[in-house]
Amino acid sequence: MLILLHSEGILCLDFPTTLTVLLKPWASLFLARSMGSNQTWITEVTLLGFQVDSALEFFLFGLFSLFYTLTLLGNGVILGLICLDSRLHTPMYFFLSHLAIIDISYASNNVPKMLANLVSQKTTISFVPCIMQTFLYLAFAAAECLILVVMSYDRYVAICHPLHYTFIMSWRVCTVLTSASWAFSFLWDLVHLVLILKLPFCGPHEINHFFCEILSVLKLACADTWLNQIIIVASCVCILVGPLCLVLGSYVQILAAILRIQSAEGRRKAFSTCSSHLCVVGLFFGSAIVLYMTPRSSHSQEQRKILSLFYSLFNPMLNPLIYSLRNAEVKGALRKILGKKRSV
Repeated sequence: MLILLHSEGILCLDFPTTLTVLLKPWASLFLARSMGSNQTWITEVTLLGFQVDSALEFFLFGLFSLFYTLTLLGNGVILGLICLDSRLHTPMYFFLSHLAIIDISYASNNVPKMLANLVSQKTTISFVPCIMQTFLYLAFAAAECLILVVMSYDRYVAICHPLHYTFIMSWRVCTVLTSASWAFSFLWDLVHLVLILKLPFCGPHEINHFFCEILSVLKLACADTWLNQIIIVASCVCILVGPLCLVLGSYVQILAAILRIQSAEGRRKAFSTCSSHLCVVGLFFGSAIVLYMTPRSSHSQEQRKILSLFYSLFNPMLNPLIYSLRNAEVKGALRKILGKKRSV
């Protein structure tokens, strides 16, 4: 599903594959060529995943399969409604459509392999797809951070400057903001990719995680990774702390504007929308900051896996519920679509 802008609204084009599938063949070729000239001795690694007994593994498989299905269904419904209902062709829902694409791509990058490993005796992954998984999860995570900033700015303009909203948040501005978010995310994470490919990997051949998380991948290197660690810290400041400060700054201004609204109904509606956004921001940024910006010794590896689940599975599943499906406009669009199908 690709979301494009048009002078009269949002255009939706269906493609048989997701962004992740489109990127993987080209990126894998690039990775293979890059590592061909490097001293990389590992050909495949074992993902240890959740080290629990077999009965619990099957339970987790069923539970995570349900969550993944809800993620695809919820975000897919949001994308479909935004495409089909012209009343949702507004900047706020345009940004929501991009968030839904990110959530689907993000979950699809990590979860299917995790599910396969839960019910399979072979939990290995080739090294090139492993590095590709690392790159994509970093890129989609960065894109979500930036899109959340853009969404908070959209709400700031809508509530604090309602008379100028149409002029400020024009379709041209929306296109530039989303395009810049996607481009910056992938270009920034190319830095991580290049630095990882410069490292020689000689073991161990095990990753104590359920996917190829960057800190776990760096443990496979048989060279000093200090430069990689510095770039990770810089990324946390630029991609996590910076955007979080911008989001919180926007919502401080929004809260002040809400308190000045005379109408009780207007205050309730504005506060309901903003509180939903803040829930998503808190879950996503909170888990990521705890995972990457606190001392590693303060959390066991199993705790780090659970934190990773928050932004790779739980957050993508909850976003449609928190942002859209509890929204009156989205519910109205859903009833309208279902009503048309029944009449046919």
